[in-house]
Amino acid sequence: MLRQGGRVGLGLVLPLALAIGWEIAVDSGLVSGRLLPPPSRIGATLLDLAASGDLLMHVEATLIRVGLGFLWGAAAGILAGALVATLPILRWLVDPSVQALRAVPSLAWVPLFILWFGILETPKVLLIAVGVFFPVYVGVSGAIASVDRKLVEVGRIFRLSRLALAWRILLPAVLPATLVGLRTGLGLGFLFVVAAELMGASEGLGYLLVDGQQFSKPDQIVAAIITFALAGKLADMVLVTLTRPLTRWQDTARESL
Repeated sequence: MLRQGGRVGLGLVLPLALAIGWEIAVDSGLVSGRLLPPPSRIGATLLDLAASGDLLMHVEATLIRVGLGFLWGAAAGILAGALVATLPILRWLVDPSVQALRAVPSLAWVPLFILWFGILETPKVLLIAVGVFFPVYVGVSGAIASVDRKLVEVGRIFRLSRLALAWRILLPAVLPATLVGLRTGLGLGFLFVVAAELMGASEGLGYLLVDGQQFSKPDQIVAAIITFALAGKLADMVLVTLTRPLTRWQDTARESL
C-alpha cells in the first residue's frame, strides 16, 4: 500500500510543479495569465461549477456517452477482429476497407451521422463507438495473427479439441494485446466524445469547452480539459483494475527493470 502511494505521489510531482511554476509566473508579472489563467483561477472555476451542480451534470453526461460507446465499440471490435484473424477470406475481403476507414478523422463522421441519425444521443454514442472500434479491432486481429505457431502445435500434440485449444492456448496468448487495445480504445473514446458533443449537445464536458470558447472564458476551457484528464485517468484505472485478474498469470520483467 505504501509503495502504491509512493507511485501516486511521484505521478503528481510534474503537474504540481507546473501548476506552482505557472502561478508564480503570473503573480510576479512575468506573464499576463489572460489566455492561460493561473491554477488559482482555474480551481475557483472548478469549485463554482461543482457548487452549482453543473460540473457533476456535465461529467455524468460525458461518462455515460463514453461508457455506452465503449461497450458497443469494444464488442464490435473484438468480434470483427476475431473473425478477420481466423477466416482468411474475411481478412482479404474486409481488412483493407477497415484499415482505410481507420484513417478517417473523427470530425469527418459528424456531418454524416447528423444526417443519418439527427442530433440526439444516438449519433453521439455511435461516433464514440467508431473511435473505440478501430484500436480494439487492430489489437485483437493482430494478437490472434501473431500467436506463436509452436503453441498451437503443442496443443495439437496433446490432442486438445478446438474449443480447448482456443480456451487454454489462444485466449491467454491474445489477452495481453487485447487489453492494450481496450485501453487504447477507451482513450480514443474520450477523444471522440468531444467531436460527438459538437452535435448540438447542451451538456457534457465538450459542451463546456465550446461554451468557454464562444464566451471567451479560458478558465472554463482549462477546467474542462483538466476534468477530461481526471475522468479519463480514473476510467483507465477502473478498466485496468477490472482486467488485471485476467493476466495475473503473466511473469513479466516490468517491476524489475
